[in-house]
Amino acid sequence: MKALPCSLLAAILVFGLAMSLTLTGCHTPETEKTATATPCMAQLARFTAPDVPAMGPAETESVAGKWTNAVTPAGLPGRGLAQHPMLYVGENYTKMFLVNDGKVIWTYQTGKGWEYDDVWMLSNGNILFTRMQYLAEITPDKKVVWRYDCSADPGTNHTEVHTCQPIGLDKVMFVLNGLPPRLMVVNTKNGAVEVNHELPCAQASDPKSIHGQFRRARYTAQGTYLVSYLSEGKIVEFDKNFSPIWSYPIKSPWAALRLKNGHTLITDEHDSLTREVNAQGKTVWEFQSSELPESCRLASAPQTCTRLANGNTIFCSRGGAGKGPQLVEVTPDKQVVWVLQDWQAIGDATAVQILDDPGVPENPGESEH
Repeated sequence: MKALPCSLLAAILVFGLAMSLTLTGCHTPETEKTATATPCMAQLARFTAPDVPAMGPAETESVAGKWTNAVTPAGLPGRGLAQHPMLYVGENYTKMFLVNDGKVIWTYQTGKGWEYDDVWMLSNGNILFTRMQYLAEITPDKKVVWRYDCSADPGTNHTEVHTCQPIGLDKVMFVLNGLPPRLMVVNTKNGAVEVNHELPCAQASDPKSIHGQFRRARYTAQGTYLVSYLSEGKIVEFDKNFSPIWSYPIKSPWAALRLKNGHTLITDEHDSLTREVNAQGKTVWEFQSSELPESCRLASAPQTCTRLANGNTIFCSRGGAGKGPQLVEVTPDKQVVWVLQDWQAIGDATAVQILDDPGVPENPGESEH
């Protein structure tokens, strides 16, 4: 038999492979690609399953304030609660909200006291959060699977926690404000303390300084620790041995994120600005709250922000007891595309995780929130 020309043989092989993929279903459907890129979305059905109680065994009712009487202005940019599926907390209301398809589908309440500052949904559906006096991991059906308690002593033994981050599904990094403050990594499966390092602090002996020492800290994709010194006015990056390798001075840094492009995105609560700087400390992008149109001006300065994969930035605001937006999303060229002001449905905003943004949350650097 005469051999087929190479060009004809190649064409036959390509056609056969294409037919095989089509007929056998070996291609990857678009929905499967999306689910793989956004693993938290695949977990949302678990939060509305029949076995999820209205109140979990560890929950305590958090009473809403008068802000629920606030009226939502008409004509705001975007689609309100339907803009993004999200996990949402605010430090002035100890009730967290899970939002999907324009409505609240799940809540978790922790009663009187302060304050939610950081929150994560993991790819397995569990939620990790800080509550100032403790941090905990809970399941969609509201079971507490891990908890770390701070010291409530009002004196020199007092400790607080305002930030946390999952590292894989079995470890949690957090900063313990105290005398002295410490950065810790704890294995949530066996309780082992894998990192317990004292952080340098200017006011290492004054109990009154504890609350304002640190806010947001992040473990980066490069294996470094990026720490916001709130009261000392600086961001410091430490290597794995806790040697400082980078720093940036700024008035009141509530949060700092290491972006995928290598830049650092900083939220300065005092000056109500969000600034992106490069490794040399040069400002490459900045947004001041005063740049917002009057119709969607924030009533209080953002504490944190989220950078989306499309380059947009979402600012989180505590508002003013029902006044002003809770979330505002702007494009890189500062166009406002979404304003959320819905005090009847949810409370104030300190942190938000956008669940349909690509990335595995427990992989350092993949979730820019």
